[in-house]
Amino acid sequence: MFKKLDLTNMKIAESVLQLQIASYKIEAELIGFYEIPPLKDTIDSLTGCDEIFYGYFITDILAGLISYKINENILDIHRVAVHPCFFKRGIAGKMISFIEKIEDTINKAVVCTGKENLPAVNLYLKNGYHKVKDIEISKGIYLTEFAKTF
Repeated sequence: MFKKLDLTNMKIAESVLQLQIASYKIEAELIGFYEIPPLKDTIDSLTGCDEIFYGYFITDILAGLISYKINENILDIHRVAVHPCFFKRGIAGKMISFIEKIEDTINKAVVCTGKENLPAVNLYLKNGYHKVKDIEISKGIYLTEFAKTF
């Protein structure tokens, strides 16, 4: 079940922070880079960001989250995170499809992930995104930007 997340609620913000740290630690290991911005987040930085957050719940457990902004009809996905306990259940794909459907004014979506994060790369390709470019963020460390038009 999807639910919009109110990060001004401290309990929700703490759950989001815990989930994203657990998830992004896996990405950090995959790409060999531990300076991923979501790993540096705090409760204050989360509650102060202007992203829209949705959670994917299994019973009452936050299993996944997605955050994004809409700029000039472009869906700019900032975070896609699934708790490692819930990997390989299709949750990330469901979250992407969900926000693409509810934000029906968009004509394009963009997202970045670590170039070496093959599960995420394959997720975006499987969901109709195409590779735009690689961006070097640190010596030998690259993000891959993906886009999808509607």
